[in-house]
Amino acid sequence: MKIKYIYIAFSLTLICFLTVAAINNAGDGKPGKTNKDIIKFSHKIHKEVTDCASCHTGVSESTSLNTRLLPEKSVCATCHDVNDEKNCQQCHYQDINEPLIQKKPEIIFNHKFHLTDQKLACETCHKGLWDVTYSFESKTAKPAMTICSDCHNGRSIATNYCESCHISTANLLPQDHKEVGFLRTHKFSASKDDSRCQMCHDNSYCESCHASTTGITENNTKRDFYAPYSPHKFIDNTKQQNISRVHDLNYQYTHGIDAKGKTTQCQTCHQVETFCVECHESKGKGDYALEGTLPVSHKAPNFVTIGVGTGGGQHAVLARRDIESCTSCHDVQGADPVCILCHVDPDGIKGTNPKTHSQSLISGLDHGDWHSDRGSICFTCHTDANAHPGGIKGVGFCGYCHK
Repeated sequence: MKIKYIYIAFSLTLICFLTVAAINNAGDGKPGKTNKDIIKFSHKIHKEVTDCASCHTGVSESTSLNTRLLPEKSVCATCHDVNDEKNCQQCHYQDINEPLIQKKPEIIFNHKFHLTDQKLACETCHKGLWDVTYSFESKTAKPAMTICSDCHNGRSIATNYCESCHISTANLLPQDHKEVGFLRTHKFSASKDDSRCQMCHDNSYCESCHASTTGITENNTKRDFYAPYSPHKFIDNTKQQNISRVHDLNYQYTHGIDAKGKTTQCQTCHQVETFCVECHESKGKGDYALEGTLPVSHKAPNFVTIGVGTGGGQHAVLARRDIESCTSCHDVQGADPVCILCHVDPDGIKGTNPKTHSQSLISGLDHGDWHSDRGSICFTCHTDANAHPGGIKGVGFCGYCHK
């Protein structure tokens, strides 16, 4: 009996091995073979002498991707002397005379309809081909679904049903959905102005995860915050909210540890400038933060020192060491209103404002955008009347270098 089981296991292993080998070697005898191994060609070079239709002559009349769409030898003969045997190796490899590989189509598509009836140019869908040698070298050679959705949106003449174009809808996911951590970061994709989530998801799709069965609303305030429940957690055939999936119930007392090291993760759900301040603010009532939002370091004597030559105090040391940590609180939508309350130079008199730059900032630089561009970042702080390209040498900001 034991020998019988060994024989069965060996047979199954052999079948799997032969199946994989057959798949890898089907047709061309070489796994992973491409047209690059069959013929020498460059889209980039042909850009100067021809257009798409001159080589892909059958595309304009093609109603199916199963038809032959790649150029035949007779097409090449319109420009190349294919009878000149001395010049064969300009395009052909030695002893390789095979037809070009046309992959099995995964979608249903009618080129004739899109080119003739819809008047679309080849480059509308197939982008970047003129910049590469072989088509597979361009990431945009095959049109992304976002291009298709310009028409296939369910509102114009083109349908947006998956089955109308895709032969199989199994595991049909956009490329970014396959990235590690997409579930955690999908908020950023969905919040973009040009997001195309509605291509596949209707307005109620988000509620399959982002909804509450416990009466909690979706305002995300300090007293009324919800976490998505797990789509895979069911009790008595009912989806259950799973708060511990994101934070445990004691998290309000330990979240400071994560907030110091995982601020980018916090921001995937929370608008930190508004969410954190609901608890961490001084109104005399205390709440969770008895002393407001100030870290312990901010309460130390001489944390901020005022006056030229004082060094700025400990806050200057911390800012130079980890400015990103400072901006987790002192920042509003990418602006920085806190630092510029002190770090400005409105009078253009050197030595009368807090020191911001290292002494060697412009050492060896005779010219910069402060000489040519009124939008230079320098003029954000240096705002005296003479601080502009073409200013009077020796006056105000220009006097810093031009005495």
